[in-house]
Amino acid sequence: MNAPFLHIDRPAAGPTVRPQDGTATVALIVPVHNEEAAIGPFLRAVCASIDPLKETFELIFVNDGSTDATLERLIEAQRADPRIQVIDLSRNFGKEAAMTAGLDCCDADAAIPIDVDLQDPPHVIPLLIEKWREGFEVVLAKRTDRSSDSFVKQRSASMFYRVHNWIAQQKIPHDVGDFRLVDRQVIEALRALPERRRFMKGLFAWVGFRTATVEYVRDQRIAGQSKFSGWKLWNFALEGITSFSTAPLEIWTYVGAVISALSFLYGLVIVAKTMVFGVDVPGYASLLVSVLFLGGIQLLGIGIIGQYLGRVYAEIKQRPIYIVRRTFGGTG
Repeated sequence: MNAPFLHIDRPAAGPTVRPQDGTATVALIVPVHNEEAAIGPFLRAVCASIDPLKETFELIFVNDGSTDATLERLIEAQRADPRIQVIDLSRNFGKEAAMTAGLDCCDADAAIPIDVDLQDPPHVIPLLIEKWREGFEVVLAKRTDRSSDSFVKQRSASMFYRVHNWIAQQKIPHDVGDFRLVDRQVIEALRALPERRRFMKGLFAWVGFRTATVEYVRDQRIAGQSKFSGWKLWNFALEGITSFSTAPLEIWTYVGAVISALSFLYGLVIVAKTMVFGVDVPGYASLLVSVLFLGGIQLLGIGIIGQYLGRVYAEIKQRPIYIVRRTFGGTG
């Protein structure tokens, strides 16, 4: 049985001062799926940013079931640079699972999840580490300009953050993605969370810890196309909302109560009209609209319950979040 709380040893008070002599290690967690064209430019940009730093770096690539030559490009890069470790998953498990695999395999003092498409620019990494050196356990990278995204994506993302933070108890920072630095203590806390359906932005926020923020401008994707279609983004938003809020279930209680009250009042009106004016011919159109409306409301309520029930079903099965086929480099 899991303990009702998680204790992580840490200093009693004040910020933790990180070593400045180059003994600290930082891992870049890079999930990839069909990104063969982006591997080379990403490595060149990353090395240009991290090579001048004092910290020792390792790059953990998680191949999330790529069907192109991504794995071959990663193996070639690993042979040329011993800092690279490649984790090859048995199939495509999704970005959240791939990121979890990278964090589980990370033994560094800190980790930085980052996308391979360079929309999260590597030149921000030194800024994240600078704040970490000051003692912050979490350093967020906040996007100040999303003009590289389409108008629809900008508006839908803004709406998601607003809706999520309105109904969820655990707020997530606006315009902050997975790109951030997390300390060893945060990594251990994330490892202790047992859920299978993982919404990492919410989990990062849920574990807490002392947090700082740096701002950056989001760049254009260097190669390939986004793997998140409109439908996947919609399901991703549902995952985030249902993972950290029961408000949809609670709201439906009030919706049902309001409809029941209105139906009762409408029934009283019909009784009064019948007693005063006699029995009139019932209206087919109004009856049909009422039946369809109430039927739609019921189906929508069942759908909301189904969203939560499906997540409970997935958790009860206790299947692993991911399966590693093979690792290259590191200790694999």
